[in-house]
Amino acid sequence: MALTYTPDPEIGKICPDFTLPGVDGKKYSLKDFKNSHPLVVMFICNHCPYVKAIEDRLITLGHTLKEKNINLVAICSNDAENYPEDSFQNLQTRWKEKRYPFVYLHDESQEIAKKFGAVCTPDFFVYDKNIKLAYRGRLDDSWKEPQKVAKQELLDAVLKLEKNESLTGPQTPSMGCNIKWR
Repeated sequence: MALTYTPDPEIGKICPDFTLPGVDGKKYSLKDFKNSHPLVVMFICNHCPYVKAIEDRLITLGHTLKEKNINLVAICSNDAENYPEDSFQNLQTRWKEKRYPFVYLHDESQEIAKKFGAVCTPDFFVYDKNIKLAYRGRLDDSWKEPQKVAKQELLDAVLKLEKNESLTGPQTPSMGCNIKWR
């Protein structure tokens, strides 16, 4: 496992368009998530210990955002041949077992991860109502120990954007396993 940190965010960059299959059997594109609310796109996978450590918090986040009509979209771009736990079928199984409250997409070609500039799992991108990047950082301030979370940075950013408030101050990079490229 190679620990990777996200690079400095390209604030203001337009969200890349995509069309990907969801584990629910439907195809999704960026247009399906434009609803005049912020949009959260996260690159995750099934096998990464960093994702596993925050998985329950991601589920809680999904429910919180769903109540506010804010879309949360998960994408897995890992090489499933060398990491079979991240195969489409296994993504689908995990999505069902854990009852993820968000769409889980499979980027088999890895093109979408490259378009976004995603580098690790988890890697979070938060877009404002105009689909411009406003936040790229970590979920919160304690990836490993949920009971020690004092700041929910991603949620705070989304809620500010929802109120049309500007995000100020530094954004702490997310960290995790590098995306498993072919």
